[in-house]
Amino acid sequence: MGFGGMTAAGGLAERELPVDPPPVYADTLTDECTFLAASPAMQSVRQQVVQISDTDVPVLLLGESGTGKEVVARLLHKFSSRAQRTFMKVNCAALPAELLESELFGHESGAFTGAVRAKPGKFEVCHRGTLLLDEIGEMPMAPQAKLLHVLQDGEFARLGSPSPIRVDVRIIAATNVNITRAIAAQKFREDLYYRLNAFVIQIPPLRERKEDIPVLLGHAMRDWGRRYGRPVQPLSANLLEACLNYHWPGNVRELENFVRRYLIVGNEDQVIGQLRATGSGTTQPHRRLPSGDVGDLKAMVRRMKEEAEREVILRALEMTGGNRKEAAVVLSISLRALFYKIRQYGIEASNEPNL
Repeated sequence: MGFGGMTAAGGLAERELPVDPPPVYADTLTDECTFLAASPAMQSVRQQVVQISDTDVPVLLLGESGTGKEVVARLLHKFSSRAQRTFMKVNCAALPAELLESELFGHESGAFTGAVRAKPGKFEVCHRGTLLLDEIGEMPMAPQAKLLHVLQDGEFARLGSPSPIRVDVRIIAATNVNITRAIAAQKFREDLYYRLNAFVIQIPPLRERKEDIPVLLGHAMRDWGRRYGRPVQPLSANLLEACLNYHWPGNVRELENFVRRYLIVGNEDQVIGQLRATGSGTTQPHRRLPSGDVGDLKAMVRRMKEEAEREVILRALEMTGGNRKEAAVVLSISLRALFYKIRQYGIEASNEPNL
């Protein structure tokens, strides 16, 4: 896993660091998912996973959005005796109550409007496997009672069917919601919480495990560079310092998006400037500005941000051959937001072939 950034000539760039030393743990889970742990905090998470992987107790993963809860869930599955069986994820916040019940437990033909044929739910499909209930803290109240019954008795019935189905499924639940507050607000069943929290793993935010940042940067650079067909950009001492000083409110997900922008822009100063503009605590010296630029700091920052944003959009459109839908995916924004930005910055069709 170790590598250092290279110059165009193939040698180590001046002031560059070996940014991705071999991590203590690097577990490949899928082609696009790897568990990395260089920090003591994440090594502790891995140790807890190893301890409980071969038990069938439910596990509750707690942590801020973007910390890698799904990665930890996949690690649990890989180390368990169910590793050769199915692993599936259900986003409990993405569907209304009735559709979520159908997604989890299945339905018979005619069970509700639009149910034209019988369909097995995720619990049936995951028999003897592992089911991740993501965003469990935002699950509607109605399905919670049925989920509690499955956890207690190991059986359920499809919507519209009186016949019980027995299943053997390892449950992992994940949330960034404060469950205690949700219980107090009567948005989450207390009895369900006590069924789910047989073992709790707290995943720390990225700002509390900065030893992982160089490793994650290096891995993301290689991974997204391969996906985009782009050369790996150097990770210099200046960029590393800026990243280590930044607080990463979006955690690992934000770091990956930062790397994706760097691959598109290809300009280290520009992406470091974006980190600073969005709240970096970096102590790196700022470039000396012409005297005429001093006076309206907000206007200056806004202008720099707009210039950087326009350049990133142009690079994304260039990389996708002018396909706006694909560019929106690359930029992690909605297609509607991309259209707005294109109009805002006056990006004409002539600027990009095939736009």
